[in-house]
Amino acid sequence: MKKVVLASGNAGKLKEFQQLLGDCEFEIVPQSKFDVPEADECGLSFIENAIIKARNACIHTGLAAIADDSGLAVDALNGAPGIYSARFAGTDATDSDNNQLLLEKLRLVPDALRSARFHCVLAFMRHENDPTPIICHGSWEGKILHDASGSNGFGYDPIFYVPEHKCTSAELKKTDKNQISHRARAMALLLQTLNAQR
Repeated sequence: MKKVVLASGNAGKLKEFQQLLGDCEFEIVPQSKFDVPEADECGLSFIENAIIKARNACIHTGLAAIADDSGLAVDALNGAPGIYSARFAGTDATDSDNNQLLLEKLRLVPDALRSARFHCVLAFMRHENDPTPIICHGSWEGKILHDASGSNGFGYDPIFYVPEHKCTSAELKKTDKNQISHRARAMALLLQTLNAQR
């Protein structure tokens, strides 16, 4: 079984990836097992940051790597927090800090204008000098509530309302979320591409 490094230290993401990749033909190993230093996410897009993180993991492990860069884009805020989703309220911000700041910024925005979507870009690099990394993008439409609800998930899940399920992402069962989320959609595309190239 081929080892592939997951270039993330986010416990929530690691758990989701292990569930999503449970049936694949390679073993997903978190970069923490190799003491990989955090990459400097200096890109200006999800794609740039995903490639930066994947390359960093390849450099420090010598293995192929998958990196995810994801975030929330809110229409009323011109796509913010976007690539700054994890540090929206500051570099040491908690999920709760970020959620509270977002709710405050949207305090006067009516329900009809609270549309938003999660984005996930996955970059798969075979080695650090891979000239053609596989890039897959998934998105997930929803809206931002006025108050948090639910305790599953992480990040902005408690305030992201999923209309087709009539609940927040944080109220979804894990099995349901892993079928419809932005990360699940990007992962399905990646697995499809990898299988086609075998």
